[in-house]
Amino acid sequence: MNTPVDGDSELGERAYEINADLIDAVLDCVEHNDQPRLIALLDPLHAADVADILEQVSPSKRSKLVELWGHEVDGEVLSELDENISAELLEEMPDTVVTEAFKDLETDDVVDLIEELEEDQKERVLGALEDADQVAVRQSLQYPDQTAGRLMQREVVMAPTHWNIGQAIDFLRSSGGLPDEFYEVILVDPRLKPVGKVALFSLLTKPREVLLSSVMDEDFITIPVTQSQEDVAYAFNQYNMVSAPVVDDKSRLVGVITSDDAMEVLGEEVEEDIKRLAGVGDESLTDTIWDTAKQRFPWLAVNLLTSILASLVIAQFTSTIEAIVALAVLMPIVASMGGNAGTQTLTVAVRALATKDLTPANAWRVIGREFSVGVLNGLAFAIIIGGIGSIWYGSAMLGVVLGLAMIINLIVASLAGIYVPLILDRFGVDPALGSSALVTTVTDVIGFLAFLGFAAAILL
Repeated sequence: MNTPVDGDSELGERAYEINADLIDAVLDCVEHNDQPRLIALLDPLHAADVADILEQVSPSKRSKLVELWGHEVDGEVLSELDENISAELLEEMPDTVVTEAFKDLETDDVVDLIEELEEDQKERVLGALEDADQVAVRQSLQYPDQTAGRLMQREVVMAPTHWNIGQAIDFLRSSGGLPDEFYEVILVDPRLKPVGKVALFSLLTKPREVLLSSVMDEDFITIPVTQSQEDVAYAFNQYNMVSAPVVDDKSRLVGVITSDDAMEVLGEEVEEDIKRLAGVGDESLTDTIWDTAKQRFPWLAVNLLTSILASLVIAQFTSTIEAIVALAVLMPIVASMGGNAGTQTLTVAVRALATKDLTPANAWRVIGREFSVGVLNGLAFAIIIGGIGSIWYGSAMLGVVLGLAMIINLIVASLAGIYVPLILDRFGVDPALGSSALVTTVTDVIGFLAFLGFAAAILL
């Protein structure tokens, strides 16, 4: 049962949030060691909601909560948790609880949960699995990190091409090892190579005597087991797939990836890009103060160096600023506008590269578009800020200097916002990594250089 939607429009916006009253009730159960009430509160909730509760309480209360919950701990909840918290809880949980929690999880969820654990803890969790599951998980862990082999589930629903609809339905009804969710039956030849797929819709609507081969879809995409998970997510999004067979280097079926896993990767990639653009790395709200400070320090250090570079440019025009004090007041405007314009272009470019909408085939057209946008916005804001500067300080020429600098910097900002990620991508560097600092440096340096340079040439 999910958290109910409140009919009130104001509350409806927060309908899916875990409210404070529920968290207080859960903590009250923990405080009074009331296991039956705790189970009654948590059982109706979706695994993701229970994970939210665990993430929002303190580490000490979280440990006590899981201990009180005992054998009722749901593996799905662990798979929804931040990886740092799930690793912390797995370390504290008894083997019997781990076994109970993991017994109904599919292999892809188990792999996702344990792949970042320390080796001794990983072996402890694997030892709690049934032999067949343990073998399947170990095989998945042999594939490179962040590839289809790690993402796929090894529970595959397949059938030979000579079966008919009735045989397939009978098999599905009698089989005890089916995954919790599947959308298609994959047809394979005697060498286990996928040759087609049959949607569940066809199984439910076609007569029993109809051959699977006559209703199978032969136009489908297979995913190599070593394919990067980023490309897997792109393929699912691009081709609107609900599932896809995964094949090894001999084109044999080894697993299947479903849309929920692919979309989770897509979400993670978007989140990663946003964080990297902001210079916060891979941090989360559950990280310790020390870990958070450590992750942010390098980016702040880079920003300090770029700020020093901009200051060195300003230092070359000390006499100009001393002669015209108004320049010191106005020059941050030019740099700030350039930084914002560059960030706008950069954000669009990074996402376009990630979704493969920006490619070498259309790069020049996009660069031309951004140049034109820079010219138009530059002219518009040059008129606005030039007029404000002229009126503010009673100098028409000061307004001209301000306007010219604004045009130059907005054009440069637009070009830097598109060129920097393109160049980084060309050299195999994640465009989201470092682009923001580089673009800001360019706009600051060019903004100060243009404004103070024009001032020195025109006003002195």
